Amino acid sequence: MFGYVRTDTPYLYIKDDNLYRAMYCGVCKGISEVCGQSARMGLSYDVTFLSVILHNLAGLDVQIEKSHCLTHCIRSRQMANVDEMTRQLGALNTALVYYKYTDDIADGDKGRGKRLWFKKGFRRVKKAYPEIARIVRENMHAQEETEKTQTDSIDRAADATANMLAEFCDYALGKKTTEYSHNLFYTLGKWIYLIDALDDYDKDVKKGAYNPFVLAYGEKNRCALLYGKHAEDVRFVFHALFYDIRENLSHLHFHFNRDLVDNVLLRGLPMMTKRIMDGCGASGKCKSKDKTLKTEEN
Repeated sequence: MFGYVRTDTPYLYIKDDNLYRAMYCGVCKGISEVCGQSARMGLSYDVTFLSVILHNLAGLDVQIEKSHCLTHCIRSRQMANVDEMTRQLGALNTALVYYKYTDDIADGDKGRGKRLWFKKGFRRVKKAYPEIARIVRENMHAQEETEKTQTDSIDRAADATANMLAEFCDYALGKKTTEYSHNLFYTLGKWIYLIDALDDYDKDVKKGAYNPFVLAYGEKNRCALLYGKHAEDVRFVFHALFYDIRENLSHLHFHFNRDLVDNVLLRGLPMMTKRIMDGCGASGKCKSKDKTLKTEEN
């Protein structure tokens, strides 16, 4: 769940870019306050966006002021102050990183050393926010069990991750939760799982690891999937998710300006989907191997 939820920067207002950067620093400070300094290394764009939208939906005004931190120790910068919502998001971020490396270890990847940086922070999460730890633990376990069944259903494969995000946001919003907010975050969690699976397609084929797109369509590589007979089917999956996001978003009440939220959900997600489908990673840097494969398919 890391690194895919981004702004579409060329279409981002300066005021929203400043707000996003301040919220990013705020979540980092929240992680430090709840989980310790080392856990800050796991800070993600995804959780930063959750901070933006959850504060808005909950009607929690964000206080921003110039400050220094461990990273920005010479020049001060605008940072959002830490509140209870930010602490909860810091706890979520640390729990997700810890389980990510746990999953990497189970898959045979190198992750033991990296996980040590978050072990102490995760213990703090379990003590300070046991409900958040439970939400992540139970849904990650459900995700693992689903993948063990080798299901070729794309919807079923993404259900546990989608439910985890929706359940956490219900917890964070409390009485402000609605069916539309629940559905929005469920769909966002589903998109995160599926775009990650699409991004990892070639790697999973090589390793023989679980991937719902591999089992559903059986193509030898991602380019064959995206430019072959199943191309429209894959694109329909993501267009259906974008439709659900737009529909649920239209029914939500925002207490403050929603330009930043709209930029991420309505422009950023399609932009990131296009990057992955074009053979580029989350950073936008295309891989030469993917370009060659695409040429061969054409």
